[in-house]
Amino acid sequence: MAARVEHVVTTGEFTLDGGTWEVDNNVWIVGNDEEALVIDGSHDADAIAAAVGERRLTAIVCTHAHNDHINAAPALAARTGAPILLHLDDRLLWRDVHPDTSPDGYLSDRDRLTVAGTELIALHTPGHSPGAICLYTPDLGAVFTGDTLFAGGPGATGRSFSDFPTIIRSIRSELLPLPLDTRVLTGHGATTTIGAEAPHPEEWILRGH
Repeated sequence: MAARVEHVVTTGEFTLDGGTWEVDNNVWIVGNDEEALVIDGSHDADAIAAAVGERRLTAIVCTHAHNDHINAAPALAARTGAPILLHLDDRLLWRDVHPDTSPDGYLSDRDRLTVAGTELIALHTPGHSPGAICLYTPDLGAVFTGDTLFAGGPGATGRSFSDFPTIIRSIRSELLPLPLDTRVLTGHGATTTIGAEAPHPEEWILRGH
């Protein structure tokens, strides 16, 4: 059975640099009726587990290690036995949130994961955080961008461990070359496409996004 993309929205707090904000997070599930992979274990392990149901969970992949993207990952892993995967460069951010646990494995640029016969390619896209990744699946015509690229521009870079020129380079080198009809499935808010965002990097730079 072909893979499909499912979507769960969870709500909780994002905390960094002494500030706390209420946020809604997009949790993406890729799979079929037998197995699934979760992208970002955000806020509510019960809601995510309910969406996965009786399927075998092959992995919990974190697009980066800000607390709102990983705070429910250990609880979800404990319930399902699925490994938590993260880019090595975000290990310090992970430790700030979960000092007593570690991810089960670390992803590198161009690592490939397979679920329900569908391949996902990890693209290292630093800028929002040092170890931010996106997951591109040519089979489904989609890229899961976490907080690297949103509808209307790049993710925030005004906090610790972030850098605006770096995120612009990441978007230009890793995301904008993808097919223009590729769906951009983001960590927060609305979806977009590569074609909708491709014309605008110069505007983002001018307004110092």
